Amino acid sequence: MSEILAPFLAAFILAYILEPVTVRLEVLKIPRSLAALCTLILGVFICLAIVLLLLNLLQHEIPLIKKQFPSWLASIQLWATPKLTNLNIELDWSHIREQLTIQISSQVADNANNLVTKTLSTVLASSGSLFLFIANLVLILFILFYLLLDWKGFFKLLSQLIPQRLRPILIPIVQEVDELLSQYLRGQFLVMLILAIFYSTGLYLIGVQSAIALGAFTGLVAFIPYVGFLISFSLSTLGALLQFGPSNALILVLALYGAGQLLEGFFLTPRLVGERIGLHPVAVLFALMVFGQLFGFFGILLALPMAAISLVAIRFSKARYLDSSWFKEK
Repeated sequence: MSEILAPFLAAFILAYILEPVTVRLEVLKIPRSLAALCTLILGVFICLAIVLLLLNLLQHEIPLIKKQFPSWLASIQLWATPKLTNLNIELDWSHIREQLTIQISSQVADNANNLVTKTLSTVLASSGSLFLFIANLVLILFILFYLLLDWKGFFKLLSQLIPQRLRPILIPIVQEVDELLSQYLRGQFLVMLILAIFYSTGLYLIGVQSAIALGAFTGLVAFIPYVGFLISFSLSTLGALLQFGPSNALILVLALYGAGQLLEGFFLTPRLVGERIGLHPVAVLFALMVFGQLFGFFGILLALPMAAISLVAIRFSKARYLDSSWFKEK
């Protein structure tokens, strides 16, 4: 059932994210069908931009690893040899250089094209065939368009299926979840935008190559708690290390990402995302582990929103429990 439900789930998530864009276009007197189509095109464009941005980073970083590796290893040898000599430790640097060069050459492709080919082969192998992959992609776009086209009618139909006696209970819960997720998405978008500008500007001033791409990628993956930061931090640190070696520029990159984490954690997220979600950092890590184990990569992406929804259910259960006669009975 997971293979059948996955396209519908992906389309629903995308529709929920893009629905405010359709509403804004409708405010501008654009017909709903045309607004839905424009929103769909915008969503596809954003997804392609993210993929191309990542490919641009890989296209630059991967060849740089092979190009800069010998000089980087020479710098390490120059720095480490006196210290090892004082400890009466001698290393065969020529043998180390030879073995590491062989490993780098065998494991690292000349550019991102080979990596893309392998990734695409893996995706196609997991989906069964090229036809099935394309069919799922077309199905997602098809479902996404019609969800955007009749979003209100879809939920109106669902609300009519709720039994009358449960509507006073379920409808407020759904409204609270919707408000919570809407606030989260709007705030998270602003956080991503500000972080992209912050990191791009900082890396550019330091002199890191592909600073704009690295900064934009850091902002885009900020919606994945901890994991996104770790990936972008690793790419930027690796790029600075290969470009400058162990130098002050590397320290500046580390300081930049440290300042970015402080900015995001103590100012942007509390102010823009808000404290309404109310998840403790330990709860965030727990949610990442649980939902990642249950649903894989998509579980990691959706861990925070799903944890927020769970929090609404817990609040509701707690309120009903505290209001119950069993709890109040002495």
